[in-house]
Amino acid sequence: MAKIKKDTNLKKAILQAAITGQLISNIEGETETGKQLLDKIIKERNKKLLAEWEEAKKKNPKAKKPTPIVASEIAEDEIPFEIPKNWCWCRLGNLGITNTGATPSKNNPEYFGNFIDFLSPGDIQNSIITYGKQGLSEAGYKVARPTPSGTIIQVCIGGSIGKCAVVDREVTFNQQINSITTICSNTQYIYYVLSSEYFQKIIIEYSTGTATPIINKSSWEKLYIPLPPLAVQNAIVAKLEEVLPLVDAYENAVLQKEELKTALFDKVKKAILQEAIQGKLTESWRKTATIEETGKQLLDRIIEKRNKKLLAEWEEAKKKNPKAKKPTPIVASEIAEDEIPFEIPKNWCWCRLGDLGTFINGDRGSNYPSKDKLSSNGEIPFVSAINFENTTLRKDNLLYVSQKQYDLLRSGKLQKEDFAICIRGSLGKFCFYPLEVGAIASSLVILRANEIINKKYLYYYLCSDFFYEEIKRFNNGTAQPNLAAGDLIKFLFPLPPLAEQEKIVEIIEQILPLCEKLAF
Repeated sequence: MAKIKKDTNLKKAILQAAITGQLISNIEGETETGKQLLDKIIKERNKKLLAEWEEAKKKNPKAKKPTPIVASEIAEDEIPFEIPKNWCWCRLGNLGITNTGATPSKNNPEYFGNFIDFLSPGDIQNSIITYGKQGLSEAGYKVARPTPSGTIIQVCIGGSIGKCAVVDREVTFNQQINSITTICSNTQYIYYVLSSEYFQKIIIEYSTGTATPIINKSSWEKLYIPLPPLAVQNAIVAKLEEVLPLVDAYENAVLQKEELKTALFDKVKKAILQEAIQGKLTESWRKTATIEETGKQLLDRIIEKRNKKLLAEWEEAKKKNPKAKKPTPIVASEIAEDEIPFEIPKNWCWCRLGDLGTFINGDRGSNYPSKDKLSSNGEIPFVSAINFENTTLRKDNLLYVSQKQYDLLRSGKLQKEDFAICIRGSLGKFCFYPLEVGAIASSLVILRANEIINKKYLYYYLCSDFFYEEIKRFNNGTAQPNLAAGDLIKFLFPLPPLAEQEKIVEIIEQILPLCEKLAF
Protein backbone atom coordinates (compact mmCIF):
# COMPACT_ATOMS: atom_id res chain seq x y z
CA MET A 1 0.00 0.00 0.00
CA ALA A 2 1.24 3.50 -0.75
CA LYS A 3 2.77 5.17 2.27
CA ILE A 4 0.64 8.09 3.40
CA LYS A 5 2.32 10.70 5.53
CA LYS A 6 0.65 12.68 8.26
CA ASP A 7 -0.19 16.26 7.41
CA THR A 8 1.84 17.86 10.21
CA ASN A 9 1.17 21.48 9.20
CA LEU A 10 -1.10 22.00 12.21
CA LYS A 11 1.51 20.65 14.62
CA LYS A 12 4.23 22.75 12.99
CA ALA A 13 2.08 25.87 13.31
CA ILE A 14 1.40 25.21 17.01
CA LEU A 15 5.11 24.65 17.78
CA GLN A 16 6.01 27.80 15.86
CA ALA A 17 3.41 29.76 17.83
CA ALA A 18 4.87 28.33 21.05
CA ILE A 19 8.50 29.29 20.36
CA THR A 20 7.62 32.78 19.08
CA GLY A 21 5.57 33.67 22.15
CA GLN A 22 2.21 33.64 20.37
CA LEU A 23 0.90 30.70 22.40
CA ILE A 24 1.98 32.10 25.78
CA SER A 25 4.22 35.16 26.08
CA ASN A 26 4.10 36.02 29.78
CA ILE A 27 2.79 34.83 33.14
CA GLU A 28 1.01 37.26 35.41
CA GLY A 29 3.24 38.22 38.32
CA GLU A 30 6.38 36.78 36.69
CA THR A 31 9.24 39.30 36.96
CA GLU A 32 12.20 37.23 35.73
CA THR A 33 13.28 37.79 32.12
CA GLY A 34 14.85 35.37 29.68
CA LYS A 35 18.12 37.30 29.97
CA GLN A 36 18.14 36.89 33.76
CA LEU A 37 17.49 33.17 33.34
CA LEU A 38 20.37 32.92 30.87
CA ASP A 39 22.68 34.66 33.36
CA LYS A 40 21.59 32.15 36.00
CA ILE A 41 22.29 29.23 33.63
CA ILE A 42 25.78 30.60 32.86
CA LYS A 43 26.45 31.07 36.59
CA GLU A 44 25.40 27.48 37.36
CA ARG A 45 27.55 26.13 34.51
CA ASN A 46 30.57 28.01 35.85
CA LYS A 47 29.90 26.62 39.35
CA LYS A 48 29.80 23.12 37.87
CA LEU A 49 33.06 23.67 36.00
CA LEU A 50 34.77 24.91 39.19
CA ALA A 51 33.45 21.92 41.18
CA GLU A 52 34.80 19.56 38.51
CA TRP A 53 38.15 21.39 38.64
CA GLU A 54 38.31 21.02 42.43
CA GLU A 55 37.73 17.27 42.01
CA ALA A 56 40.35 17.06 39.26
CA LYS A 57 42.93 18.81 41.48
CA LYS A 58 42.71 15.94 43.98
CA LYS A 59 44.19 13.65 41.33
CA ASN A 60 46.30 16.23 39.52
CA PRO A 61 47.35 19.34 41.50
CA LYS A 62 48.42 20.99 38.23
CA ALA A 63 44.94 20.69 36.69
CA LYS A 64 44.21 23.92 34.80
CA LYS A 65 41.56 26.20 36.24
CA PRO A 66 38.70 26.54 33.71
CA THR A 67 38.03 29.85 31.95
CA PRO A 68 34.59 31.15 33.01
CA ILE A 69 31.87 30.74 30.38
CA VAL A 70 30.18 33.90 29.11
CA ALA A 71 26.96 34.17 27.13
CA SER A 72 27.57 34.26 23.37
CA GLU A 73 26.83 37.53 21.62
CA ILE A 74 24.15 37.55 18.94
CA ALA A 75 24.07 40.37 16.40
CA GLU A 76 20.78 42.04 15.43
CA ASP A 77 21.05 40.77 11.84
CA GLU A 78 21.33 37.17 13.09
CA ILE A 79 17.92 37.21 14.81
CA PRO A 80 15.51 35.08 12.70
CA PHE A 81 12.17 36.34 14.09
CA GLU A 82 10.67 38.59 16.72
CA ILE A 83 10.06 37.32 20.27
CA PRO A 84 8.45 38.94 23.37
CA LYS A 85 10.51 41.64 25.13
CA ASN A 86 10.95 39.58 28.30
CA TRP A 87 12.47 36.69 26.30
CA CYS A 88 16.00 36.60 24.90
CA TRP A 89 17.93 34.93 22.12
CA CYS A 90 20.82 32.65 23.08
CA ARG A 91 22.87 29.91 21.50
CA LEU A 92 22.02 26.28 22.16
CA GLY A 93 25.44 25.60 23.68
CA ASN A 94 24.80 28.20 26.42
CA LEU A 95 21.87 26.25 27.83
CA GLY A 96 23.65 23.23 29.30
CA ILE A 97 26.25 20.52 28.91
CA THR A 98 26.66 19.39 25.30
CA ASN A 99 28.35 16.32 23.95
CA THR A 100 28.90 14.21 20.84
CA GLY A 101 28.65 10.46 21.10
CA ALA A 102 31.50 8.02 20.58
CA THR A 103 31.67 4.42 19.41
CA PRO A 104 34.12 2.16 21.26
CA SER A 105 36.42 0.22 18.96
CA LYS A 106 34.54 -2.60 17.28
CA ASN A 107 37.79 -4.55 17.24
CA ASN A 108 37.38 -5.07 20.98
CA PRO A 109 34.33 -7.29 21.60
CA GLU A 110 34.76 -6.77 25.37
CA TYR A 111 33.31 -3.27 24.95
CA PHE A 112 29.88 -4.57 23.93
CA GLY A 113 27.27 -6.12 26.22
CA ASN A 114 24.16 -5.36 28.24
CA PHE A 115 25.47 -2.99 30.91
CA ILE A 116 24.08 0.20 29.31
CA ASP A 117 22.09 1.07 26.17
CA PHE A 118 24.08 2.27 23.16
CA LEU A 119 21.89 4.33 20.81
CA SER A 120 22.19 5.11 17.10
CA PRO A 121 19.97 7.30 14.81
CA GLY A 122 17.81 4.32 13.89
CA ASP A 123 16.72 4.01 17.54
CA ILE A 124 14.99 7.43 17.44
CA GLN A 125 11.61 7.66 15.72
CA ASN A 126 8.97 10.39 16.21
CA SER A 127 10.41 11.35 19.63
CA ILE A 128 10.23 7.68 20.74
CA ILE A 129 13.44 5.84 21.60
CA THR A 130 13.80 2.09 21.10
CA TYR A 131 15.99 0.84 23.93
CA GLY A 132 17.72 -2.51 24.17
CA LYS A 133 18.70 -3.03 20.51
CA GLN A 134 22.40 -2.72 21.31
CA GLY A 135 24.46 -2.06 24.41
CA LEU A 136 27.89 -1.68 25.94
CA SER A 137 29.64 -3.59 28.71
CA GLU A 138 31.14 -1.94 31.80
CA ALA A 139 34.43 -1.69 29.91
CA GLY A 140 32.65 -0.07 26.96
CA TYR A 141 30.86 2.32 29.32
CA LYS A 142 34.22 3.61 30.61
CA VAL A 143 35.43 4.61 27.12
CA ALA A 144 32.05 5.91 25.85
CA ARG A 145 30.37 9.23 26.68
CA PRO A 146 27.39 8.45 28.91
CA THR A 147 24.69 11.06 29.40
CA PRO A 148 22.13 11.20 32.24
CA SER A 149 18.39 10.70 32.18
CA GLY A 150 16.56 13.80 30.94
CA THR A 151 19.14 14.62 28.27
CA ILE A 152 17.99 15.66 24.78
CA ILE A 153 19.67 13.74 21.97
CA GLN A 154 19.56 14.85 18.32
CA VAL A 155 20.78 13.15 15.13
CA CYS A 156 23.46 15.27 13.46
CA ILE A 157 24.11 13.43 10.16
CA GLY A 158 22.38 11.85 7.19
CA GLY A 159 18.79 11.57 6.03
CA SER A 160 17.46 11.51 9.62
CA ILE A 161 19.35 14.65 10.68
CA GLY A 162 17.30 16.65 13.19
CA LYS A 163 15.41 13.72 14.75
CA CYS A 164 15.43 14.18 18.50
CA ALA A 165 14.11 12.75 21.75
CA VAL A 166 14.57 12.97 25.52
CA VAL A 167 16.18 9.93 27.18
CA ASP A 168 14.49 8.55 30.31
CA ARG A 169 17.62 6.77 31.60
CA GLU A 170 21.39 7.07 31.45
CA VAL A 171 22.55 6.06 27.96
CA THR A 172 25.52 6.08 25.61
CA PHE A 173 25.28 6.86 21.89
CA ASN A 174 27.35 6.93 18.73
CA GLN A 175 29.08 9.86 17.05
CA GLN A 176 26.10 10.53 14.75
CA ILE A 177 24.23 12.02 17.72
CA ASN A 178 24.73 15.23 19.72
CA SER A 179 23.29 15.75 23.20
CA ILE A 180 22.43 18.57 25.57
CA THR A 181 21.70 18.24 29.29
CA THR A 182 19.93 21.49 30.14
CA ILE A 183 20.58 23.58 33.25
CA CYS A 184 17.86 25.64 35.01
CA SER A 185 15.50 25.26 32.03
CA ASN A 186 12.49 23.10 31.24
CA THR A 187 14.05 20.31 29.18
CA GLN A 188 10.77 19.62 27.43
CA TYR A 189 10.57 23.25 26.23
CA ILE A 190 14.08 23.02 24.72
CA TYR A 191 13.08 19.68 23.15
CA TYR A 192 10.06 21.36 21.50
CA VAL A 193 12.33 24.09 20.10
CA LEU A 194 14.70 21.47 18.67
CA SER A 195 11.68 19.65 17.16
CA SER A 196 10.22 22.79 15.58
CA GLU A 197 10.21 23.49 11.87
CA TYR A 198 12.37 26.57 12.55
CA PHE A 199 15.16 24.53 14.17
CA GLN A 200 14.87 21.65 11.70
CA LYS A 201 15.50 24.15 8.88
CA ILE A 202 18.51 25.84 10.46
CA ILE A 203 20.16 22.54 11.33
CA ILE A 204 20.15 21.76 7.59
CA GLU A 205 21.16 25.32 6.68
CA TYR A 206 24.25 25.15 8.89
CA SER A 207 25.18 21.59 7.97
CA THR A 208 27.94 20.68 5.54
CA GLY A 209 27.96 17.95 2.90
CA THR A 210 25.72 17.50 -0.15
CA ALA A 211 24.36 14.00 -0.48
CA THR A 212 24.90 13.46 3.28
CA PRO A 213 24.30 16.56 5.44
CA ILE A 214 26.29 16.73 8.69
CA ILE A 215 26.53 19.29 11.49
CA ASN A 216 29.37 19.07 14.00
CA LYS A 217 28.94 19.84 17.70
CA SER A 218 30.58 23.24 17.45
CA SER A 219 28.18 24.43 14.72
CA TRP A 220 25.21 22.81 16.47
CA GLU A 221 26.00 24.66 19.72
CA LYS A 222 25.93 27.99 17.86
CA LEU A 223 22.35 27.63 16.62
CA TYR A 224 19.90 30.19 18.05
CA ILE A 225 17.26 29.41 20.66
CA PRO A 226 14.41 31.70 21.84
CA LEU A 227 14.60 31.61 25.65
CA PRO A 228 11.57 32.64 27.75
CA PRO A 229 11.58 32.96 31.55
CA LEU A 230 11.32 29.57 33.27
CA ALA A 231 7.69 30.13 34.37
CA VAL A 232 6.74 30.85 30.75
CA GLN A 233 8.62 27.73 29.57
CA ASN A 234 6.64 25.66 32.09
CA ALA A 235 3.34 27.19 30.93
CA ILE A 236 4.19 26.59 27.24
CA VAL A 237 5.03 22.95 27.95
CA ALA A 238 1.80 22.47 29.91
CA LYS A 239 -0.25 23.98 27.07
CA LEU A 240 1.53 21.92 24.39
CA GLU A 241 1.04 18.70 26.36
CA GLU A 242 -2.64 19.51 26.53
CA VAL A 243 -3.02 20.40 22.82
CA LEU A 244 -0.59 18.13 20.93
CA PRO A 245 -2.29 14.82 21.87
CA LEU A 246 -5.49 16.24 20.36
CA VAL A 247 -3.59 17.18 17.21
CA ASP A 248 -2.09 13.66 17.02
CA ALA A 249 -5.54 12.10 17.48
CA TYR A 250 -6.93 14.27 14.68
CA GLU A 251 -4.03 13.47 12.33
CA ASN A 252 -4.30 9.73 13.06
CA ALA A 253 -8.00 9.79 12.26
CA VAL A 254 -7.33 11.57 8.95
CA LEU A 255 -4.47 9.16 8.19
CA GLN A 256 -6.61 6.07 8.77
CA LYS A 257 -9.31 7.48 6.52
CA GLU A 258 -6.80 8.14 3.72
CA GLU A 259 -5.26 4.69 4.09
CA LEU A 260 -8.65 3.04 3.75
CA LYS A 261 -9.41 5.15 0.69
CA THR A 262 -6.16 4.30 -1.08
CA ALA A 263 -5.67 0.67 -0.01
CA LEU A 264 -8.04 -0.69 -2.64
CA PHE A 265 -6.56 1.40 -5.44
CA ASP A 266 -2.99 0.41 -4.56
CA LYS A 267 -3.92 -3.26 -4.47
CA VAL A 268 -5.75 -3.08 -7.79
CA LYS A 269 -2.93 -1.08 -9.42
CA LYS A 270 -0.34 -3.67 -8.38
CA ALA A 271 -2.49 -6.47 -9.75
CA ILE A 272 -3.02 -4.64 -13.06
CA LEU A 273 0.70 -3.99 -13.54
CA GLN A 274 1.55 -7.61 -12.74
CA GLU A 275 -1.03 -8.82 -15.25
CA ALA A 276 0.42 -6.36 -17.77
CA ILE A 277 4.02 -7.62 -17.58
CA GLN A 278 2.84 -11.25 -17.72
CA GLY A 279 0.86 -10.66 -20.92
CA LYS A 280 -2.53 -11.33 -19.33
CA LEU A 281 -3.98 -7.86 -20.03
CA THR A 282 -3.57 -8.37 -23.77
CA GLU A 283 -4.57 -12.05 -23.90
CA SER A 284 -7.76 -11.45 -25.91
CA TRP A 285 -6.12 -8.75 -28.04
CA ARG A 286 -3.43 -11.21 -29.20
CA LYS A 287 -6.09 -13.58 -30.60
CA THR A 288 -7.10 -11.10 -33.28
CA ALA A 289 -3.97 -8.93 -33.67
CA THR A 290 -1.47 -9.40 -36.46
CA ILE A 291 1.98 -9.17 -34.90
CA GLU A 292 4.80 -9.11 -37.44
CA GLU A 293 7.73 -8.91 -35.03
CA THR A 294 8.31 -11.04 -31.93
CA GLY A 295 9.89 -9.88 -28.69
CA LYS A 296 13.07 -11.76 -29.63
CA GLN A 297 13.24 -10.03 -33.02
CA LEU A 298 12.67 -6.68 -31.32
CA LEU A 299 15.51 -7.43 -28.90
CA ASP A 300 17.81 -8.31 -31.83
CA ARG A 301 16.88 -5.01 -33.48
CA ILE A 302 17.62 -3.06 -30.26
CA ILE A 303 21.02 -4.78 -29.91
CA GLU A 304 21.81 -4.12 -33.58
CA LYS A 305 20.97 -0.42 -33.21
CA ARG A 306 23.08 -0.12 -30.05
CA ASN A 307 26.05 -1.69 -31.85
CA LYS A 308 25.65 0.66 -34.82
CA LYS A 309 25.70 3.61 -32.42
CA LEU A 310 28.85 2.31 -30.70
CA LEU A 311 30.58 1.95 -34.07
CA ALA A 312 29.53 5.46 -35.13
CA GLU A 313 30.93 6.87 -31.86
CA TRP A 314 34.15 4.93 -32.46
CA GLU A 315 34.46 6.36 -36.00
CA GLU A 316 34.10 9.85 -34.55
CA ALA A 317 36.63 9.09 -31.80
CA LYS A 318 39.17 7.90 -34.41
CA LYS A 319 39.20 11.37 -35.97
CA LYS A 320 40.75 12.70 -32.76
CA ASN A 321 42.64 9.58 -31.75
CA PRO A 322 43.52 7.08 -34.52
CA LYS A 323 44.38 4.51 -31.82
CA ALA A 324 40.88 4.62 -30.29
CA LYS A 325 39.91 1.07 -29.41
CA LYS A 326 37.18 -0.56 -31.47
CA PRO A 327 34.22 -1.43 -29.19
CA THR A 328 33.33 -5.02 -28.43
CA PRO A 329 29.90 -5.78 -29.96
CA ILE A 330 27.02 -6.03 -27.50
CA VAL A 331 25.23 -9.38 -27.38
CA ALA A 332 21.93 -10.20 -25.72
CA SER A 333 22.33 -11.53 -22.18
CA GLU A 334 21.86 -15.23 -21.56
CA ILE A 335 19.10 -16.27 -19.16
CA ALA A 336 19.00 -19.71 -17.59
CA GLU A 337 15.71 -21.63 -17.34
CA ASP A 338 15.82 -21.70 -13.55
CA GLU A 339 15.99 -17.88 -13.43
CA ILE A 340 12.64 -17.38 -15.16
CA PRO A 341 10.09 -16.31 -12.49
CA PHE A 342 6.83 -16.70 -14.43
CA GLU A 343 5.44 -17.71 -17.79
CA ILE A 344 5.03 -15.13 -20.57
CA PRO A 345 3.41 -15.42 -24.05
CA LYS A 346 5.33 -17.35 -26.70
CA ASN A 347 6.01 -14.34 -28.89
CA TRP A 348 7.54 -12.43 -25.94
CA CYS A 349 11.09 -12.97 -24.69
CA TRP A 350 13.02 -12.63 -21.47
CA CYS A 351 15.96 -10.23 -21.51
CA ARG A 352 17.84 -8.13 -18.98
CA LEU A 353 17.26 -4.47 -18.23
CA GLY A 354 20.81 -3.71 -19.39
CA ASP A 355 19.95 -4.99 -22.90
CA LEU A 356 17.44 -2.18 -23.37
CA GLY A 357 19.63 0.85 -22.88
CA THR A 358 22.60 2.44 -21.16
CA PHE A 359 23.15 2.91 -17.43
CA ILE A 360 25.08 6.04 -16.45
CA ASN A 361 26.48 6.70 -12.97
CA GLY A 362 26.91 10.17 -11.55
CA ASP A 363 30.35 11.78 -11.52
CA ARG A 364 31.83 10.68 -8.18
CA GLY A 365 35.23 12.26 -8.76
CA SER A 366 36.75 15.61 -7.85
CA ASN A 367 34.23 17.48 -10.02
CA TYR A 368 31.25 16.29 -7.94
CA PRO A 369 29.64 19.54 -6.72
CA SER A 370 30.09 20.34 -3.02
CA LYS A 371 27.28 21.97 -1.07
CA ASP A 372 28.64 25.47 -1.69
CA LYS A 373 28.42 24.86 -5.45
CA LEU A 374 24.64 24.28 -5.22
CA SER A 375 22.02 27.03 -5.10
CA SER A 376 18.26 27.42 -5.36
CA ASN A 377 18.48 29.64 -8.44
CA GLY A 378 21.26 28.23 -10.61
CA GLU A 379 21.24 27.13 -14.25
CA ILE A 380 21.27 23.30 -14.36
CA PRO A 381 19.07 21.14 -12.05
CA PHE A 382 21.06 18.90 -9.69
CA VAL A 383 18.72 16.02 -8.95
CA SER A 384 18.59 13.68 -5.95
CA ALA A 385 15.95 11.28 -4.58
CA ILE A 386 14.41 13.99 -2.37
CA ASN A 387 13.20 15.63 -5.60
CA PHE A 388 11.14 12.52 -6.56
CA GLU A 389 7.48 12.30 -5.69
CA ASN A 390 5.33 9.49 -7.11
CA THR A 391 7.70 9.01 -10.09
CA THR A 392 7.57 12.70 -11.01
CA LEU A 393 10.10 15.48 -10.46
CA ARG A 394 9.31 18.04 -7.76
CA LYS A 395 10.62 21.40 -8.90
CA ASP A 396 9.90 23.34 -5.71
CA ASN A 397 12.86 21.84 -3.82
CA LEU A 398 15.39 21.55 -6.65
CA LEU A 399 18.96 22.76 -6.27
CA TYR A 400 21.06 23.87 -9.23
CA VAL A 401 24.66 23.97 -10.43
CA SER A 402 26.19 26.54 -12.75
CA GLN A 403 26.75 25.81 -16.43
CA LYS A 404 30.49 25.92 -15.75
CA GLN A 405 30.25 23.30 -12.99
CA TYR A 406 27.96 21.15 -15.16
CA ASP A 407 30.46 21.24 -18.04
CA LEU A 408 33.17 19.88 -15.69
CA LEU A 409 31.12 16.73 -14.92
CA ARG A 410 32.38 13.66 -16.75
CA SER A 411 29.17 11.66 -16.32
CA GLY A 412 25.73 11.69 -14.71
CA LYS A 413 24.20 14.16 -17.20
CA LEU A 414 20.44 13.83 -17.61
CA GLN A 415 18.48 14.17 -20.83
CA LYS A 416 14.74 14.49 -21.34
CA GLU A 417 12.89 11.15 -20.85
CA ASP A 418 15.77 9.52 -19.00
CA PHE A 419 14.86 7.42 -15.97
CA ALA A 420 16.71 8.57 -12.83
CA ILE A 421 16.70 5.68 -10.33
CA CYS A 422 17.75 5.70 -6.67
CA ILE A 423 20.38 3.04 -5.86
CA ARG A 424 21.11 4.03 -2.24
CA GLY A 425 18.60 4.46 0.59
CA SER A 426 15.13 4.50 -1.05
CA LEU A 427 15.99 1.76 -3.56
CA GLY A 428 13.98 1.85 -6.78
CA LYS A 429 12.46 5.27 -6.18
CA PHE A 430 12.62 6.90 -9.60
CA CYS A 431 11.44 9.69 -11.84
CA PHE A 432 10.83 9.98 -15.57
CA TYR A 433 12.88 13.11 -16.21
CA PRO A 434 10.82 15.86 -17.89
CA LEU A 435 13.46 18.59 -18.43
CA GLU A 436 15.96 19.04 -21.22
CA VAL A 437 19.09 18.89 -19.07
CA GLY A 438 20.19 18.03 -15.54
CA ALA A 439 22.76 16.22 -13.40
CA ILE A 440 22.35 13.47 -10.80
CA ALA A 441 23.57 13.09 -7.22
CA SER A 442 25.80 10.12 -6.38
CA SER A 443 22.87 8.15 -4.92
CA LEU A 444 21.19 7.90 -8.36
CA VAL A 445 21.85 6.23 -11.68
CA ILE A 446 20.49 7.13 -15.12
CA LEU A 447 18.76 4.59 -17.36
CA ARG A 448 18.74 5.92 -20.92
CA ALA A 449 16.46 3.52 -22.78
CA ASN A 450 16.95 2.67 -26.44
CA GLU A 451 14.61 4.79 -28.56
CA ILE A 452 12.95 1.69 -30.06
CA ILE A 453 11.37 0.46 -26.82
CA ASN A 454 8.11 2.02 -25.61
CA LYS A 455 9.24 4.11 -22.62
CA LYS A 456 5.76 4.08 -21.08
CA TYR A 457 5.89 0.27 -20.96
CA LEU A 458 9.31 0.49 -19.32
CA TYR A 459 7.86 3.07 -16.90
CA TYR A 460 5.09 0.68 -15.81
CA TYR A 461 7.65 -2.10 -15.39
CA LEU A 462 9.56 0.17 -12.97
CA CYS A 463 6.29 0.77 -11.07
CA SER A 464 5.55 -2.94 -10.74
CA ASP A 465 6.00 -5.22 -7.74
CA PHE A 466 8.19 -7.43 -9.93
CA PHE A 467 10.77 -4.62 -10.25
CA TYR A 468 10.86 -4.34 -6.43
CA GLU A 469 11.27 -8.12 -6.14
CA GLU A 470 14.35 -7.80 -8.37
CA ILE A 471 15.64 -5.03 -6.09
CA LYS A 472 15.31 -7.37 -3.09
CA ARG A 473 17.17 -10.05 -5.02
CA PHE A 474 20.16 -7.83 -5.71
CA ASN A 475 20.19 -5.46 -2.72
CA ASN A 476 23.70 -5.74 -1.27
CA GLY A 477 23.26 -3.21 1.54
CA THR A 478 23.10 -3.90 5.25
CA ALA A 479 22.12 -0.93 7.43
CA GLN A 480 22.10 1.24 4.28
CA PRO A 481 20.20 -0.38 1.35
CA ASN A 482 22.45 -0.33 -1.70
CA LEU A 483 22.49 -1.35 -5.37
CA ALA A 484 25.03 -0.88 -8.13
CA ALA A 485 24.38 -0.04 -11.78
CA GLY A 486 25.96 -3.41 -12.50
CA ASP A 487 23.16 -5.05 -10.52
CA LEU A 488 20.37 -3.14 -12.31
CA ILE A 489 21.76 -4.34 -15.64
CA LYS A 490 21.02 -7.93 -14.54
CA PHE A 491 17.34 -7.36 -13.68
CA LEU A 492 15.03 -9.64 -15.65
CA PHE A 493 12.67 -7.94 -18.09
CA PRO A 494 9.65 -9.48 -19.91
CA LEU A 495 9.84 -8.00 -23.42
CA PRO A 496 6.69 -8.04 -25.60
CA PRO A 497 6.60 -7.13 -29.29
CA LEU A 498 6.54 -3.35 -29.79
CA ALA A 499 2.90 -3.33 -30.96
CA GLU A 500 1.89 -5.19 -27.81
CA GLN A 501 3.87 -2.81 -25.60
CA GLU A 502 1.80 0.03 -27.06
CA LYS A 503 -1.44 -1.89 -26.49
CA ILE A 504 -0.50 -2.69 -22.88
CA VAL A 505 0.16 1.00 -22.20
CA GLU A 506 -3.14 1.95 -23.79
CA ILE A 507 -5.09 -0.54 -21.63
CA ILE A 508 -3.30 0.48 -18.41
CA GLU A 509 -4.02 4.15 -19.06
CA GLN A 510 -7.69 3.40 -19.63
CA ILE A 511 -8.10 1.20 -16.55
CA LEU A 512 -6.09 3.02 -13.84
CA PRO A 513 -8.08 6.31 -13.89
CA LEU A 514 -11.33 4.32 -13.61
CA CYS A 515 -9.97 2.35 -10.64
CA GLU A 516 -8.82 5.54 -8.98
CA LYS A 517 -12.29 7.05 -9.28
CA LEU A 518 -13.84 3.95 -7.73
CA ALA A 519 -11.41 4.06 -4.82
CA PHE A 520 -12.01 7.71 -4.06
